[in-house]
Amino acid sequence: MASIYDIKPAFQNLLRPGVRCLAERGVTANQITLAALGLSLLVGAALFYPGWQPGIYWAVPLTMLLRMALNAIDGMLAREHGMQSALGGILNELCDVVSDAALYLPFALLPDANLWLVVGIVIAAIISEMAGVVAVQIGASRRYDGPMGKSDRAFVFGALAVGVAAGWSGAWINWLFAALLLLLAVTILNRCRRALAEVHA
Repeated sequence: MASIYDIKPAFQNLLRPGVRCLAERGVTANQITLAALGLSLLVGAALFYPGWQPGIYWAVPLTMLLRMALNAIDGMLAREHGMQSALGGILNELCDVVSDAALYLPFALLPDANLWLVVGIVIAAIISEMAGVVAVQIGASRRYDGPMGKSDRAFVFGALAVGVAAGWSGAWINWLFAALLLLLAVTILNRCRRALAEVHA
């Protein structure tokens, strides 16, 4: 199934001149990875502060976009500028999961939100990324299949944050969360099925 992840090559081409400049200045892939984590933790913590509601939610789509760029940059620095490392591989996977949790969990505090649906989304997102990584252990490639991969989740939560910041509210938000949870279940299934199919092929 299609995913926003599919447009990543075009996005990388736009970033490549800047990545080359960063490499020339001695910036490492791991530094970029940790910067993306720090940004997510900072914004996630700010979302918990009642005095900044709901305007602080305008920061979420900007953070998602910047994180997407930073994630692409760290990968390009690693692959194209000889910065791949075992530590980088660990940081890349763990920081993404922690960053997502930090940015998504505060949505559970919205007045009309169902706490357990948001918690379920965070757990399912972690499982979906684990399914992608486990594929490597069985001899397949790292799976990024949709329909609700990392980039897709960032887009949905970014759009939702814009709505929250603009003052939208209502029980409809839980229908959106339920749909996200269902799509994450499909994503987990797709990643497992395609990993197995790749190994058998």
